[in-house]
Amino acid sequence: MISVGIVGGTGYTGSELLRLLAQHPSAQVRVLTSRKEAGLRADALFPNLRGHADVVFSVPDPEALARCDVVFFATPHGVAMRSAAALIERGVRVIDLSADFRLRDPVVFKHWYGLEHSAPALLEEAVYGLPEVHRDPIREARLVANPGCYPTAVQLALKPLLAAGLIDSQGIIADCKSGVSGAGREAKVGSLLCEAGDNFRAYGVAGGGHRHAPEIEQGLRDVAGGDIGLTFVPHLLPLIRGIHATVYTRLKAPATGLQTLFESTYANEPFVDVMPAGSHPETRHVRAGNTCRLAVHLAADQRTVIVLSVIDNLVKGASGQAVQNMNIMFGLDERSGLDAVPLSP
Repeated sequence: MISVGIVGGTGYTGSELLRLLAQHPSAQVRVLTSRKEAGLRADALFPNLRGHADVVFSVPDPEALARCDVVFFATPHGVAMRSAAALIERGVRVIDLSADFRLRDPVVFKHWYGLEHSAPALLEEAVYGLPEVHRDPIREARLVANPGCYPTAVQLALKPLLAAGLIDSQGIIADCKSGVSGAGREAKVGSLLCEAGDNFRAYGVAGGGHRHAPEIEQGLRDVAGGDIGLTFVPHLLPLIRGIHATVYTRLKAPATGLQTLFESTYANEPFVDVMPAGSHPETRHVRAGNTCRLAVHLAADQRTVIVLSVIDNLVKGASGQAVQNMNIMFGLDERSGLDAVPLSP
């Protein structure tokens, strides 16, 4: 049985980790930290876990965490970078759900997150945890940087086209929408029902763009083997869960067989579902599931490719992908704890 620690278990990603790991056949949460909620049972804070999670919140204790096989950081940016090295030195494998290790360049990280990186040496070792691209290095990794939600949806939409060299890598548009849970559980005016409900708005456009853009670009460069020109605009939807990414790109030359290309690229991927030609995946098709559902379309001009990509931002976009990475790191069936059918309606 894999002994699991979760640092920062009171947010949406932390509670989702608890939900997913409660049904995992080979892992058990032994340590769950929160200074504010120390002494409280997890199922008292999250009643949906009653009968499934009796672990008690505790003040972060390095010794207790060091006795775990794997530690998830479901914390604000800046926390994992201060604690990961000591755990790794003790033989603990670390999966960080924040952005601390996603960007390989500490200068780029400081620009977008306003923090001086305190563990630059670990940036060189950290493996970016998108299994569909980096599965082999994830197996041996001591430290996995779990991808962001928007970057997951966009990269999976574009991997087949970029890897095949079919598209102009300088004219990519990612028009993305997310549910309110993507903003986290802390109180924010923009997340209030009266602000987000019955409304639709873009954000992260002014001031140079959204901080997920450099993460997306970095991942796409890895696949394309060259520079990327990306316009990424996120929007807030009046729903709790879900991301819908509509990605536009131009073919270098007329091409056929795009449906076959996507199907063959993801034929052996347990959590990527290429839908039949002509499909329009919806966010409710993946709610509470770890699946990314894709549909590829060719516009009337026969040169513009439109890829529709939907994920649950808390599952494949965060905690589910983190559990998927854990399964890979420990040689388990990748689907362990993640085979629940998405909810509908």
